[in-house]
Amino acid sequence: MSDPRYTWGAQPAGDGRWRFALWAPGCEELNLHLAGREYRMHPDGRGWFELEAEAQEGDAYEFVLPDDTRVPDPAARRQKGDVHGPSLLTAPRIPPAWAGRPWEEAVIYELHVGTFTEEGTFRAAIGELDRLAEIGITAIEIMPVAQFGGDRGWGYDGVLPYCPHNVYGTPDDLAALVEAAHERGLMVLLDVVYNHFGPDGNYLNAYAPDFFDPARTTPWGAGIDYRKPAVRRFFIENALYWLTEFGFDGLRLDAVDQIADPSEYELLAELAVEVRETLGDRPVHLTTEDNRNVTHLHERGPDGEVSLHTAEWNDDLHNAAHVLATGETEGYYGDFAVDPLGLMGRALAEGFSFQGEQGRGAPSGHLPPAAFVDFLQNHDQTGNRALGERLISLTDAETLRALTATLILSPHIPLLFMGEEYGETRPFTFFAHFGGALDDTVRTGRREEFAGFSGFEAEDVPDPIALETFEGSRLDPARRDSDKGRAMTDRLRHLLALRREHIVPRLAGTGGHSGRLIEAAEGRLAVDWTLDGVTLHLRAGFGGATPPEAPGETIHDTGGSTARAIHSITTG
Repeated sequence: MSDPRYTWGAQPAGDGRWRFALWAPGCEELNLHLAGREYRMHPDGRGWFELEAEAQEGDAYEFVLPDDTRVPDPAARRQKGDVHGPSLLTAPRIPPAWAGRPWEEAVIYELHVGTFTEEGTFRAAIGELDRLAEIGITAIEIMPVAQFGGDRGWGYDGVLPYCPHNVYGTPDDLAALVEAAHERGLMVLLDVVYNHFGPDGNYLNAYAPDFFDPARTTPWGAGIDYRKPAVRRFFIENALYWLTEFGFDGLRLDAVDQIADPSEYELLAELAVEVRETLGDRPVHLTTEDNRNVTHLHERGPDGEVSLHTAEWNDDLHNAAHVLATGETEGYYGDFAVDPLGLMGRALAEGFSFQGEQGRGAPSGHLPPAAFVDFLQNHDQTGNRALGERLISLTDAETLRALTATLILSPHIPLLFMGEEYGETRPFTFFAHFGGALDDTVRTGRREEFAGFSGFEAEDVPDPIALETFEGSRLDPARRDSDKGRAMTDRLRHLLALRREHIVPRLAGTGGHSGRLIEAAEGRLAVDWTLDGVTLHLRAGFGGATPPEAPGETIHDTGGSTARAIHSITTG
């Protein structure tokens, strides 16, 4: 019998047979080309075509449209080559047992497989896991790996959402990376993109135009019609696929503000409920990126339990801290230009800086601190800069040190971007390589995007298609092993040890309305959090201001004359 979790794709059906299914409502007939033979598929009258046929794992197959166009399986688990060629039959896998870890223990490390190591593969990434675990990282978050057109890119232009990109390795290689991380006590989160398909290799419109909503577009192309049951199953089954067959501990859902679903039971809620019902025997962590500052996806149950999504990426905290650290106010930083310190303080205390102001957001202070993922850098906030500079190149050492301590020793969930642990100075820039005219379009679009920004000329923007742009974004082992790199790693290791000792044990027992902004003016910042049994105090000064007095027992003091952060604890 085929796996009942899946309606899309190819699944073993027993006795040497496989079941093939494709939703193709735009076709009157459909064939399957399998291992050199062609079969007529059976329509069900509702847009689905199905067939059972003798086959074996590794056989190549394609769907054949009425005009003889051959297309890959949109739910392919593996491709023979690029996104335009045949798919390969791949049986479901059962990962080794792993109990998981509670969300409150999460210290997330975001990485891009292609630039994380010199080799840029799943297997090569395994060699870095011991180092991360020793520092105190507890979770790695992998940028999207779904196969996309071309041989290099960030991964957000995927067109085969079930298929690990073969440039990084095979599905077995990815499974080995997840298993190796679990052996070291590391959770593994995967970034998934359910809001659009990339521009190269998406054939859905040729046989399933109803997959898309003609009345809606996203910043990246056609809007998806989530009202259709088949479309909803495509994405819900994808989430279950990564979590069950590879053992991922959770997913980060990219730009969910572009998942526009007017259904009474919206896709994001249905997906979360089904995931939790299916995987109720272990912790599963679902995080969202959403510029609306909404809270309805993250509300807790009567006993503080997560019912839908676990946490939200907190862009507000980043944006305010970035303006404070750099003075930059162009683009979206303009909303944080007037009072970055106050907006950062509000984000630390209550979650979002904007809770209805600026036409977006809702009150968020009632959510527990662990409902927010905070960061000073990530792939977007670094790579979407024209030159891809990291924060270490944009601010002074004392400010960076104070903000890093503020990030790690807050009760929110901290996220670090790869290389941040040792002060990587190489940029992380936007890169892609599709081949043909699309490359010229990407190159032109990238330069036009920054044409109105000050401080550089459009021609100074690195060519996103050039191989050296990609290679220049790889992490630098020499920096990691330098005296400066080791010193920064040691400081982070110490901060994470303090977090484990003083903060993590109290997060599970900490609910909403735990934070309070006491002062944020003239460079002075004071925030208190009432955690389970203690009060955590942050007292900081920026721009040469003296921090407010820190009550209780000091657990960490960054020192410094231009910027300083002090954390202390009062018991009771």
